[in-house]
Amino acid sequence: MSGVSIENVVKKYGEVQVMHGVDLAVEDGEFCVFVGPSGCGKSTLLRMIAGLEETTDGRISIAGRDVTHLDPAERGIAMVFQTYALYPHMTVGENMGFGLRMNRQPKEEIRAKVDEAARILKLEDYLDRKPKALSGGQRQRVAIGRAIVRGPDVFLFDEPLSNLDAELRVEMRVEIARLHKEIGATMIYVTHDQVEAMTLADKIVVLRAGRIEQVGAPMDLYRDPDNKFVAGFIGSPAMNFVGATAQNAEIRIPGIGISVAAPASIGGGTRALSAGIRPGHARIVPGESHVVDLTESLGGVSYIYLRNKETQERVIVEAGEDRPARDGDSVGLEVDTSRILFFDAETELRVR
Repeated sequence: MSGVSIENVVKKYGEVQVMHGVDLAVEDGEFCVFVGPSGCGKSTLLRMIAGLEETTDGRISIAGRDVTHLDPAERGIAMVFQTYALYPHMTVGENMGFGLRMNRQPKEEIRAKVDEAARILKLEDYLDRKPKALSGGQRQRVAIGRAIVRGPDVFLFDEPLSNLDAELRVEMRVEIARLHKEIGATMIYVTHDQVEAMTLADKIVVLRAGRIEQVGAPMDLYRDPDNKFVAGFIGSPAMNFVGATAQNAEIRIPGIGISVAAPASIGGGTRALSAGIRPGHARIVPGESHVVDLTESLGGVSYIYLRNKETQERVIVEAGEDRPARDGDSVGLEVDTSRILFFDAETELRVR
């Protein structure tokens, strides 16, 4: 078993508490991604698992061992950082095998492990090169190879692709996904990138202000968020939110000009809500209720930014490559009412 268990973990810097009783289980062989806005605690939590940050309270276990107070070298982890942290005077092969040499492992064993990691990462032709002769993507593969040769219980990735350009990010994302399938190791990955999280993860952990908001499979979080924060954070472009009012058995959404039946949980009386609509669940139709503020064409898909003429609320609509409207046009808006999600305006919790 090479899973990770986090139990009621707290982190304080002096009197300032930044992690608030986090509980999480990452299963053996799982690819778990931490996401959230800047300052939410995702990198801090990862560094606590690695032992690079002390745990103020709580317990962290790796592969069934309590590692809460162990040094990083004793935890059975390998970490890949944003920066490649390669030794410029060493070759690729020497960089990858450096940690094993420090542990005085036999040369034949080191060579075998380096060769195997190079095969997995398609670095066989680069083992004798220095880092300066490599591209950014190749350098990151070397950093990952250095982690592989150690044979850790758990791989930790701290925004490893953030320094790469867009094309290399896509290439490396595919490489990391392939790596996980090939070696089947437990991996925990920190990113702020929606696409990385949705495409790589078996499990996504959404963090905000040092607390876990929701944990689940990518499409479960996308389709069934527990609160407005998760609904708005998961998905690109972000979910649209427009004001709504529930009264008795009906919910009115003035920004779209429709009314829908209220869930039974609403009960009687009047209640302020927020209606959540994915851009792909709305479409432009003939009408005069909205004006087109901006259109963005990305080739196979277009995003159209609408503004309600009466309420001034804005909605993004996802369309195909043939844009159904131009900037300044007056249009109508139609949504799939079965896909609208509702959130309490005050607590931001999902109304089901």
